[in-house]
Amino acid sequence: MSDFRKRGMRNFKDLQVWHKSHLLTLKIYKLTLSFPADEKFGLISQLRRASVSIATNIAEGCGRGSNTELRRFFDIAMGSASEVEYQMLLAYDLKYVSENNYQETVFCIEEVKKMLTSYIKKIKSSSSDL
Repeated sequence: MSDFRKRGMRNFKDLQVWHKSHLLTLKIYKLTLSFPADEKFGLISQLRRASVSIATNIAEGCGRGSNTELRRFFDIAMGSASEVEYQMLLAYDLKYVSENNYQETVFCIEEVKKMLTSYIKKIKSSSSDL
């Protein structure tokens, strides 16, 4: 085991959940390009910040020295994923996204949330590296 792993730090790019959350962020950025201009500082900004927060918190948690800190950042990422889930529902109800785009995005969000739940459970039950 390398010193890098012994200190509890992980490379976030090795985690599938980070990749999925990064792809979700790219999808959100593309979707919000078609939102009304008057949402620039409202829903567009909120959706983008919340989606970026998911991958960012996964990355930051991986750079921390303990599983306790890693879990805390994964919990924050989970909260951000729930925030994106609601904001996508709002965007759909406001007719800013099509049903197809909404369903595809919600599927991605649910996938990320399931993966985060799995990692959080693993962290709780084990002190070993992921």
